[in-house]
Amino acid sequence: MSKKEDSYPATTGRPELAIGLVHNPVVNKYGETVTSSITTIDVHDMARMCKTFDISALYVVTPLKSHQRLVERVAKHWTSGFGAEYNPSRKKALGLVKVVDSIDDMLNNFSSEGRAYLLIATSGRGGDKVFSFPEVRNAIWETGRAVLLFGTAHGLAGSVIGRANMLLEPIRGVSDYNHLPVRAAVAIILDRLLS
Repeated sequence: MSKKEDSYPATTGRPELAIGLVHNPVVNKYGETVTSSITTIDVHDMARMCKTFDISALYVVTPLKSHQRLVERVAKHWTSGFGAEYNPSRKKALGLVKVVDSIDDMLNNFSSEGRAYLLIATSGRGGDKVFSFPEVRNAIWETGRAVLLFGTAHGLAGSVIGRANMLLEPIRGVSDYNHLPVRAAVAIILDRLLS
């Protein structure tokens, strides 16, 4: 990917995007590769963000069956029965949630049509092949399809970042503190890339 000026390339319609909320492999505060716990509020709020920004799917990536069941139970509450009747807008949002064992399963599902896509990693730590928001936005519009990966715990493992086509620059606040909750990072990034 070459560095480009901030512009919106001509395209026929909006790009198709999916989000991966990755719980494995991620790193803990010691830099060890781990599987992190599910935070149900992340799933709930990120599904609503995905619906707001016309994201095609929110993949929750965890190999732990008990965690998969938890996510499925939260989604089911809002997509069928009382929750769906009580709040139809949440039904639309939580209907975007897909639970998968691994990043490979997510990518196989997303690429089942055989069309090209970008794999974009996010990290508060930065890295070697960092691209700016305008560069990533342009690449998404040019390619037309992309998956944005967000890590839980202390971020995506290096093996995940290494397989991505692009690494998005970190969000910088006004202090040295740099550990946003993942749902806040998703909201900021989607707004910067798609608004």
